[in-house]
Amino acid sequence: MAQKIAYQGEPGANSNIACMRMFPELESVPCASFEDAFELVSGGAADLAMIPIENSIAGRVADIHVLLPQSRLQIVGEYFLPIHFDLLGIPGSTIEAATEVHSHLHALGQCRRLIRSAGLRPVIAGDTAGSAREVRDWNDPTKLSLAPPLAAQLYGLDVLASAVEDDPSNTTRFVVLAREKPLPARDVLSGPAVTSFVFRVRNVPSALFKALGGFATNGVNMTRLESYMVGNEFAATMFMADVEGHPEDLPLSLALEELEFFTTEVRILGVYPAAEYRSGQTASR
Repeated sequence: MAQKIAYQGEPGANSNIACMRMFPELESVPCASFEDAFELVSGGAADLAMIPIENSIAGRVADIHVLLPQSRLQIVGEYFLPIHFDLLGIPGSTIEAATEVHSHLHALGQCRRLIRSAGLRPVIAGDTAGSAREVRDWNDPTKLSLAPPLAAQLYGLDVLASAVEDDPSNTTRFVVLAREKPLPARDVLSGPAVTSFVFRVRNVPSALFKALGGFATNGVNMTRLESYMVGNEFAATMFMADVEGHPEDLPLSLALEELEFFTTEVRILGVYPAAEYRSGQTASR
């Protein structure tokens, strides 16, 4: 049986592209929601899930900071995808004759210059690739879509303008999730590694400062730190962090040991190879 990787969105979405580029040998399975993608993996219907976690322009992906720890899945990899949008329409349509452009809220926000210069009215859709499918189904030359390049091929649309994003450095980081298993030993991950974890600090003065002190004194580079509230308790704050290194590396081992003194909970979400993108190598379009 062919292995499968689940993603949120419709065929042609950026998550679909990330799946195809990192795992071209796997069957990509679209899901309506992140929860559905998590469930396919936890239930054994899919082997992996490709989930966006943060964008270089829009910041963290909404709800992931809560859903990911609750999923009880394990991060086993990461992928950085440069984000590109094309302006798509049904065959024979033109920018001059169009009046509306449909796409996800973030895509519309990341292509403001084109929308303004073309005099189009932005209309929010649930998904970038889904907006391309809708434009095909409407068969209306006045309605256009902002979607990834793959969507034009899948839905038979004309590319009226390509790479229309305002910022060419726009990049989304994805994490690859699998069912929980023992964390890989250091000798298995011989190269650069990333450790992701969540923790809750004690509700005392300077708790966060003290909790993070061990990473500074041991020279551990923290590449991501985000806070979020737990339930309805304003005093209960969780933090999600990524650091360079493996828990078996002495500096990180000491930092995590010190972290335990100032927290009520620490849980490692995954230990996995650092993507080549982190060393300055980016994927081509």
